Amino acid sequence: MADSLSLDGRDSEKTRQATQKSRTQWFSRVAALFRNAELDDLLWEQVEEMLISADVGVEATFDLIEVVRDTVKGQGDLGAAEAVAVLKNQMVSILSIAGKGVDKTSSIRPLVWLFVGVNGAGKTTSIAKLTHLYQTLGKKVVLGAGDTYRAAAIEQLQQWGQRLGVDVVTHQRGADPGAVAFDSFKAAQSRGADVVIIDTAGRLHTKTNLMEELKKIQRVLLRENQEQDLRIMLTIDATTGQNGLYQARAFADAVECDGVFLSKLDGTAKGGIAVAIGHELKLPVLYIGTGEQPDDIAAFAPREFTDALFETSA
Repeated sequence: MADSLSLDGRDSEKTRQATQKSRTQWFSRVAALFRNAELDDLLWEQVEEMLISADVGVEATFDLIEVVRDTVKGQGDLGAAEAVAVLKNQMVSILSIAGKGVDKTSSIRPLVWLFVGVNGAGKTTSIAKLTHLYQTLGKKVVLGAGDTYRAAAIEQLQQWGQRLGVDVVTHQRGADPGAVAFDSFKAAQSRGADVVIIDTAGRLHTKTNLMEELKKIQRVLLRENQEQDLRIMLTIDATTGQNGLYQARAFADAVECDGVFLSKLDGTAKGGIAVAIGHELKLPVLYIGTGEQPDDIAAFAPREFTDALFETSA
């Protein structure tokens, strides 16, 4: 399971609220299928169709169905409830990937988070949420505006900095992002900050240059840090589904990511994308975005997430 610290004990309820659309439109219907149909070929086809429609992904869906069908065949007396439990347990297994989240007892200072992902994925807002999480723990945070290719990105991060009361290190538009990352780290050191969180560009129309830039930023930070001091967060917009996953793969291939911030989960009915992330990218989801405010963040827990998806009382 991802090592992600709970904010305030309300993560379970936030997760339930964020998965409401996915639960209502797809996963509670999957559970209902098992209750109301025979465990025959037609059922498996219907479940397969629903899981794919919920953005679980084709490969992950095929693997899930195969495991459940084989288990049902191997234990011929399994009923609908047991079959659903097997499906849920297999999903939890896919989602339970070890990762490094926010550690309240970490002695690393400053800890560096580098946020990567395509433009529009919600990086800046996710940075604000992670900043808020650290602030609830009494940690001092410095932000770095490493997306120097969009003036709006710098301004947006500055606005969040003002709102949250944290320093934001900026250079002029078009400046070297590696220099921003370096200065952000040094500023965090000199100001006694516990954490520095750095934004990066996410334009994909110049993908090769972008990925080389990200590698350069990583090298700059690693010159100043031990590897365990630098964590890379891949931001994926849950509302973009498989397309977002495809785009995110380019970032995961370029730099070794430590985990995923799944943004905008509350805005989609296709929460199965979390399973696809675990199955295809082999990355843990560390945090989910559950709304638009800084405190709309929840630590990701595979079992709680899966139970919330299949809850039939919603």
